Amino acid sequence: MPEYLWHGYLRLALAKFMIILGIETSCDETAAAIIEGRGDKVKVLSNIVSSQIEIHKKYGGVVPEVAAREHVVNILPVINQALEKADLTPALSLPRRGGFIDTIAVTVGPGLITSLLVGVETAKTLAYVWRIPVVAVNHIEGHVYANFIDNKPKFPALILTVSGGHTMLILMSGHGKYKVLGQTRDDAAGEAFDKAAMLLGLGYPGGPAIAAEAAKLRITNYELRINKLPRPMMNSNNFDFSFSGLKTALLYATQRDKNWKKKISEYAYEFEQAVAEVLVHKTLKAALKYNCKNIMLSGGVAANKELRSRMGNVVKEKSTGAKLIIPDFKYCTDNAAMIAAAGYFQAKRKKLTPWRKLKAEANQELK
Repeated sequence: MPEYLWHGYLRLALAKFMIILGIETSCDETAAAIIEGRGDKVKVLSNIVSSQIEIHKKYGGVVPEVAAREHVVNILPVINQALEKADLTPALSLPRRGGFIDTIAVTVGPGLITSLLVGVETAKTLAYVWRIPVVAVNHIEGHVYANFIDNKPKFPALILTVSGGHTMLILMSGHGKYKVLGQTRDDAAGEAFDKAAMLLGLGYPGGPAIAAEAAKLRITNYELRINKLPRPMMNSNNFDFSFSGLKTALLYATQRDKNWKKKISEYAYEFEQAVAEVLVHKTLKAALKYNCKNIMLSGGVAANKELRSRMGNVVKEKSTGAKLIIPDFKYCTDNAAMIAAAGYFQAKRKKLTPWRKLKAEANQELK
């Protein structure tokens, strides 16, 4: 075992707590965070996110090459901001062996390969300079562990992960023990929101745009003047999802309606309702089948207020016996605090990676 890695293991073994630097660059957010892990508790000392939404908005989606270039420009300034906010020394000034940093947790996949490479290569460089170990974190696992920030979930737990690239139901029987019960067969929920928003002329990103337009209908309390959209696969005998057909149904509905531009709030409301109903119904069904003690939400779409509210109401009404845990809004979208939290629980299990073996995997699966 390399001397620096042995040293890292020793530090982690002797420490009563760990200070971890998290790095996240899987898509279009450049993020860095410092967390303190102690026992089963995770405390966020800093969480910095540099968003590229305004850059990609004019394209209607993320342009990989543009995202990668922005990551290169932003990565070190963002890491330095995270260190400074946590009252630590800027990255390139930290002494050999990393100063107060015990290990680095970095997203290695899934995601855009050119974006992932920026974070991975930065983590490798800092690990080499500081002579500390690295933890390779799956992006989906990071979203799962957003629920462990300021919370202590019990197992078995069921996690609904919903984002622009993923819609999954994951059974978690312990730290690092996952079973994917179901996932989308086509569009992810977040992707469906983006496409629906584009159809309705609401812009990018679609999730917040659809939610804002749907909220107008709730405020005015108008009744729907449109036909209901389908709830795809809601009553299927599995835990898979499908949202491509829902998007197509919205397209056909607007094509048949000559006055659809006067009913955008209604179409946005009905689309949001359809997505939320399917997600909640399947989550509850899986939680009951596997007798879960906790139900958790994760991913960017978990920030949707209608989904959060509906999930809370249904869990309470159905008396599932499971406690619902939902991350703070700032930990739903891509961030590095969740990556550092996942890295902490991996480091506790001594699941470390030598920097030479660290690599980005665009299609990495949750294991």
